[in-house]
Amino acid sequence: MQKLKPLKRFGQNYLLDQNILNKIVREIDPKPEDQIVEIGPGQGALTAKLFEKVTSLTAVEIDKRVADDLSEKFPGLGLIVDDFLNLNLSQLVGLNRDKRLRIVGNIPYNLTSSILFQLIKYNDTVQDSVLMVQHEVAKRMSSSKGTKDYGILSVILKYFAEVKYCFKVSPNVFYPKPKVDSAVIHIQFKGLKISDKEKQSFINIVKASFGNRRKTLKNSLSNSIFKELNFADSGIDLSLRAEQLDLDDFLRLAEFAREYKNNLA
Repeated sequence: MQKLKPLKRFGQNYLLDQNILNKIVREIDPKPEDQIVEIGPGQGALTAKLFEKVTSLTAVEIDKRVADDLSEKFPGLGLIVDDFLNLNLSQLVGLNRDKRLRIVGNIPYNLTSSILFQLIKYNDTVQDSVLMVQHEVAKRMSSSKGTKDYGILSVILKYFAEVKYCFKVSPNVFYPKPKVDSAVIHIQFKGLKISDKEKQSFINIVKASFGNRRKTLKNSLSNSIFKELNFADSGIDLSLRAEQLDLDDFLRLAEFAREYKNNLA
């Protein structure tokens, strides 16, 4: 495969270190029957290790420069030349509908939140996801209530999945070297069967609650899309800040907001 210059507009930093690649594969622990989707295979460093272990591997690559090389190097690889965010993941499930997708990849750091919300959108289709992300983001994803990293990502992910911080990765193992440390994160989705309306309601309430971390819930919610709602009867202490709430508190707020709107309908 020809050596191509990584493109900044695609957020490309190619992972080169074989030890790190092997650690990622051990974390994925691929089984022959797994349906794995790799985001951004690039020149195929991780692809090569997965290709020899599973019978169903789909690579989603936005960079058309590497598409032909990937197809030639990995005969039988399911290659989709597109933006991962454009995909309907439920359409990627093979003949065995009981097998959920496993999503892996060294993803563009500037698209981490968008990719995570894409996975959440299809949380009942995705079994798990092993991703390389920015270290600071990995800490936010896996943080607990009361810590400085506890916020929107950690709360939303906690509802839909179990998140494991795996290991830190130095910039020295990439080409070109990113300016930040990285980390591998493993997300195990719970496969919740909830409506899109219920899902979005929860996400909206979490985002609104953390609208201003220094403000109380009362102030944050009153300056959000929920400003017309009076949460005084929600059972939640509105003098608290969002970082002081646990998952059940946010679920109660979301349920209160849905019931309020249903009563108005």
